[in-house]
Amino acid sequence: MAKKAKTVFVCQECGYESPKWQGQCVCGAWNSMVEEKVLPAPGSDDKRRRGGFASAPGEGKGRNRPSKLTEVKSGNYTRMDTGIGELNRVLGGGMVKGSLTLISGEPGIGKSTIIIQAASNIAGQYGKVLYVSGEESEDQIKMRADRVCKSLPDNLFILSETCMENVSAIAEELKPEFVIIDSIQTMYTEDLDSAPGSVSQVRACGNELMRVGKTFNIPIFIVAHVTKSGELAGPKIVEHLVDCVLHFTGERNQELRILRAFKNRFGTTSEIGAFEMAESGLLEIENLSKSFLEGMEEGAEGSMAAAVYEGTRPLLLEVQALAAPTNVGFARRSSIGVELSRLNMILAVLERKAGLNLINQDIYVNIVGGLRPEGTSTDLAVALAIYSTCRGKTCSGRTLALGEIGLTGDLRSVQNSEKIVREAARMGFERVILPKKNADKLKELDIKGIRLIGAKHISDAIQAF
Repeated sequence: MAKKAKTVFVCQECGYESPKWQGQCVCGAWNSMVEEKVLPAPGSDDKRRRGGFASAPGEGKGRNRPSKLTEVKSGNYTRMDTGIGELNRVLGGGMVKGSLTLISGEPGIGKSTIIIQAASNIAGQYGKVLYVSGEESEDQIKMRADRVCKSLPDNLFILSETCMENVSAIAEELKPEFVIIDSIQTMYTEDLDSAPGSVSQVRACGNELMRVGKTFNIPIFIVAHVTKSGELAGPKIVEHLVDCVLHFTGERNQELRILRAFKNRFGTTSEIGAFEMAESGLLEIENLSKSFLEGMEEGAEGSMAAAVYEGTRPLLLEVQALAAPTNVGFARRSSIGVELSRLNMILAVLERKAGLNLINQDIYVNIVGGLRPEGTSTDLAVALAIYSTCRGKTCSGRTLALGEIGLTGDLRSVQNSEKIVREAARMGFERVILPKKNADKLKELDIKGIRLIGAKHISDAIQAF
């Protein structure tokens, strides 16, 4: 006898379930509860992941047996080369078989472009690839593939379908090496009456894709929409379900695209990939530091070179600052690429420890290129750029600043300073202002072609500036 679906109320913001409607969710959102139909778990546990041992005599049917971790083979050898070096870097060295990867980004940012390029490369190297699209027709996908792919292999299959049961049946019959779902918000299962894109539909389709991927050892790419705030649409449970979450960022009126991993069970989450949007598709940017610094002017006020370490490579950036007299009301603080709370802290340190009067100055700070670096290694560069624009003092374009600023004005050491300094020397920089602890360690290495200036305090860095 078929089990009846039960009615629950699900928050569209956080995915919280409640047996009854309530005006405010536990996450704080008001009027976000919608009625959904949820099917109970089936009697036979067919959707569980496969085990490594068969059931022993006398044990329950289908029950797995524990295995020794030392006897489990490593999954490193199961990685697949996507044919795109920057995508492989973000994934941790390539796609892992049986993994689920969620890729998101604003409309027109390049999600469909990069996955059709990867699908073409994998189909030509490994075998059958299934591209399932619920948003575009087969003719539209063919037009894009002709534009961005050098050649189309015979193993690349296109399917315009939104029913998850049909997709699963075709995947089990075709047995592809790679599956792409574009997008999860357009898919639906016949077991539920709610509309595609609802919380229950997205969750049910995600569970079904996990069953297919884990059972048949197929890597699956899932395209997801984003909300107005830039976050992934749908319940948070989908992010917890998948193995890797990728996010495409960039300005649509610019060519630079940054691919970053927010979650990765098979690699680091601090890695980024850089692409350039061209007419022929997404092109890899190997020397990202050069593209960020190519417009940096020599001797410009309020401009300073900075550096961050992203994943496995150092990146050199340009920090720009502008100070303007406040005409009406309170002074304005605006930043792009730097957290506003971090900027306010740096301004407070400059006022107290460097003698700058910024109470009647509007301060604008920008990380050129649209990158939002993580960490605190750009603090010193931001502070020196603000000092430069306030004092009207210029600095050589061949000087780089690196370091974290504490509330007492002291400079704290940063990690991977050796690799950053070597990258700065390769890019033609002549001086690096950095914390004294880092400078003392690096002077022992005798890196040629660059001068290291160690500073204990923000005032020491300003004197060297």
